[in-house]
Amino acid sequence: MKKYFSLLAIIFLFISCEEDVALNSPSVQGRLENSFWRAIDSDAVLQPNGGLVITAKARLQTLTLRIPSRNVGTYVLGVNQSRVASFVFEYDESELFYTTGVTTEEDFQGDGEIKITEFDAANGTVSGSFRFNAVNVANNPLGGEILNFNQGVFYKVPVTGIEED
Repeated sequence: MKKYFSLLAIIFLFISCEEDVALNSPSVQGRLENSFWRAIDSDAVLQPNGGLVITAKARLQTLTLRIPSRNVGTYVLGVNQSRVASFVFEYDESELFYTTGVTTEEDFQGDGEIKITEFDAANGTVSGSFRFNAVNVANNPLGGEILNFNQGVFYKVPVTGIEED
């Protein structure tokens, strides 16, 4: 009887250890102001100049990552207009806009980085990570001065055609 009980316990153990993993592919997510944030829609567009623009949207929020190349590597933000992270909150027919871009020729804003870890041309996807501190461009009093996004990842985001400038 002990043998049957032991066999039944082992079978139950194997059945209960089943993993039910749901994949979230493609995905863009991270920590926005220390809260978990996940996009419900994302895509990437190749530009005629060879640059890449990744856009991710959640309810009334849009994240945009712009870099000058699709090549694997790290792109430092806040140094020029070809390497920019921006985040927009839409509300009451208005918007709150944060960016790491440049407001004047010598006024660089924000900081951070975007890392491309894989550009899969065969399957048309891009993966990598990002983090940034972006500035409230219009000094809108409804938002803070700086927006922090860290531990950001994008995974197998589909790359569509070429965006016209």
